[in-house]
Order: sequence, then structure tokens, then C-alpha cells
Amino acid sequence: MLTPRFTRLLILSAGIALLFGCERPPDLLETIRSDGKLIVVTRNAPTTYYEGRDGPEGYEYSLASALAESLDVEVEFRVRDSVNGVLSAVENGEAHLAAAGITRTESRNGRFRFGPGYFPVQQEVVCRRGEPLPKSPLELTEKTLRVAAGTSYLEQLTALQQQHPKLAWEADPGQGSEQLLYKVWKREIDCTVADSNIVAINRRYLPELLVAFPISEQQQLAWVLPENAESFAAYLHEWFREAEETGLMGRLYERYYGYAEIFDYVDMRVFMRRIESRLPRYEAMFREAAEHHQLPWTLLAAQAYQESHWNPRARSPTGVRGMMMLTLNTAKEVGVKSRLDPVQSIRGGAQYLSRMMKRLPESIQGKDRLWFALAAYNVGFAHLRDARTLAERLGRNPDRWVDLKEVLPLLAEKEHYRDLPYGYARGWEPVDYVQRIRDYRNVFERQLLLKSVTAEAVESDQPESNQPGNP
Repeated sequence: MLTPRFTRLLILSAGIALLFGCERPPDLLETIRSDGKLIVVTRNAPTTYYEGRDGPEGYEYSLASALAESLDVEVEFRVRDSVNGVLSAVENGEAHLAAAGITRTESRNGRFRFGPGYFPVQQEVVCRRGEPLPKSPLELTEKTLRVAAGTSYLEQLTALQQQHPKLAWEADPGQGSEQLLYKVWKREIDCTVADSNIVAINRRYLPELLVAFPISEQQQLAWVLPENAESFAAYLHEWFREAEETGLMGRLYERYYGYAEIFDYVDMRVFMRRIESRLPRYEAMFREAAEHHQLPWTLLAAQAYQESHWNPRARSPTGVRGMMMLTLNTAKEVGVKSRLDPVQSIRGGAQYLSRMMKRLPESIQGKDRLWFALAAYNVGFAHLRDARTLAERLGRNPDRWVDLKEVLPLLAEKEHYRDLPYGYARGWEPVDYVQRIRDYRNVFERQLLLKSVTAEAVESDQPESNQPGNP
């Protein structure tokens, strides 16, 4: 039997516990759902968040948007200039999570709560082609090395410095990894350090960049969460597991990194020169044909470069000819009388590509329709249909390019093609074809954007009397 005094103590203890329990900060997941909004802090960079042709894009943008959709809430992105700025925003309660390509390290684990790892990267020393390339940390001591302040690279370099005391670097608080890669390309500094995914994207635009050597083992990118995020962290672990199982992670990788797997330095240099020397002659033709068939003109131009390098008199040993490398039969189908006439060839190619898109089932959605149509343009619609049949047999999704590009090469293997209606095909060719067109288009649009920004800057610097409409 409890004494009155002990009973009073129990009541008092319960009251104190209740009082302190009421003062406990609300759970983050509950707050997000009750407010109807997920606030994400990120960086403006090609690998995270940027303004694309049709609005915001980026791997982190798409991934965080998918998370918000699963929570049935809106998403708000807040951009910071540096990793330090991103991390501070989470610490100060300005965001619910940081999705900014942040590496999970031991030192950061002691300071922040991390979600599950979702993207493997490796830290790489990057220098420029044409200069002596360091092959080890010892040789790096002879180079000017600058890295972005607040990044995990500093932690790794500090560890290397224990073995190589002469190793030195400058931590730049005002420049991100992408800007420092540009400075390496401009020969303003010798080398920098960046994660492998950042290097893979940026060398498309700066083809002289070379990876000297890695300075870390494989690490994982992860989202950063505030301290009061126990249930939110648990939700993320389950959500990422499902995102892997449903193919979301694979689709996002394909969208943002799939085209970057092929890299040919010489080809890229030639391509960038021809953007200036050849494209202006044909740009109006691409724009007119693309508009008529409701296609992106930059895609059509990139396809033409893959086909003929913008050479209207191109010819292959198989008999295809012209800017869009049409066969005789295809040319007749689309009303092209002279395959060597660039206007006719471009219009014919656009019409044929549009025809491929219209033949695709409605179940193929979004940009996948473009990739499927390009593959059909290259390998033929019959073989594309065979590949979709094979994808279903193998338990893959026949309506998604991320699955079909794995299946198409199997059309060259007898165990797979012998039971298909149209038999053998060099199925790896359309995969390479689509990836190269995506690559060309990406670099091409980046060059156009830089050119536009430069032109606007030059115009804004002109004296007011030189502006149009002024005397």
C-alpha cells in the first residue's frame, strides 16, 4: 500500500515530466505535415539545383521534390552559396533538410544528423590537360592547389598532410567546386579537388579537365537533418529503400548522369568549335523544322551532329546520306527528293523522328518518349518493339529508358533474339546513339546559355547613349 507522501511524490514527478514533456520541441515530421511544406536548403550547381529549360532542375531538386510528393506537402527550396551556408541553415532551423550534394564524413557525423547515403562519390584531384600532371600527393606539392572552403576535401587533405608535410592548399571561401574547376580550365590555378560526380558533369563543358588521382576511398552523399528529426530520419530510411526498389533512384541517375558516361575529349573539342563555325549556317533550319513538328530544336541539332557532324554532304558506306543521314526508303517516305539539300534533310529527319514519337504507346511518358523515338530512328521501330517485349520477359519496365537501355544490347545475343519476331540487332548502337545526342545537347545548351549571359553582360556595360533608342 502506497503512503500518502509517496503518492504525492508520484503525482509531483508525473506533473514535472508532463511539464517538461510539453516543452519538448515538436517532432520535425509532424511539423512538416502540419505546416504542409518541406523546406529544403541547397546550392545552385549542375549537380544539385539549377534553372533549366522548363524551370528548376537538378538531381537534388528532383529527389527532394519526390520526397515532398510522398509526404503530400509543398516544397520550398532555399539556395545558399556554399556548403558552410547550407549546413548553417540547417543548424539555425532555417530548413528541414539540406539536399546539396554533401558528403557524410566522420567529423560531420559528430555535428549533424544524416539521412541514409544515396550516391557514391570519390574525391578527385583535377588539373588541366597540357600541363604536367601530378600522380601522387608528393608531386601535388609542386602545384598551386585551391579548394572550396567548408568542404569535406579539407578534412581529407589535412589527413594527407600528415604523410606529406609540404602539401599546401588555399581554402577559398568565395568559390564553389564548379567555379574552381573553371579556374583550373582557365589556367588561373593548377589544380583543385572535387567529388567525382561534379567532375563528370563539368568536364562535358570544360573538356581539358583531367583527373590526376583520387585522394579518398568511396564516400556517400547524404542529406543533413536537424537534431529533432528522429521520426523524420526513420521515414527517410524507409523512403529511400522504396525509391531504390521502385526504380526512382535509377531513373534520376539516368536523367542527370546517364549521358555523362561517354566522354571523348577530341570529339568534344571538335564539337565545341563547330558550334561556332558550322551551326550558324543551319540554326534557322533546325528551329523551323523543330517548331513545325513540336520538337526541341536543340535536340534536333544535336541529333544532326551525331548523324553527320552538320555536314550536308555526309555519306556512309551503308548508303545513308545527308545532314540527317536518311536512307533512300526513309527519304521517299518523308518526301525528301534530295538528301544532300540541308533544308530537305533536316525537315525529313524531323518528320521521321516525330513519326517515331507518334507511334509510341501513351504509356511511355515525359522525356523517355524522346529517347525511345531516337532509339527507333537508329535501330528501327521493329527492333525497339522487340526490346520492349524482351524487357517484359525479363521483369523490366518496357516504358522506361533506364530499363530499356539495359535490354537493347541483349538483342545481339542469340539466347535472347532467337525468340523475337525481328531477330538479331546491334542493340548497343542505339544506346550509344541516344547517350551521345543527350551529351551533345547538354553541352550545346550550356554553351548557348553562357553566350547569352555574356552578351547581356556586355550590353549592360554599354554607355547609356549607345543603347537602342537613344540618340
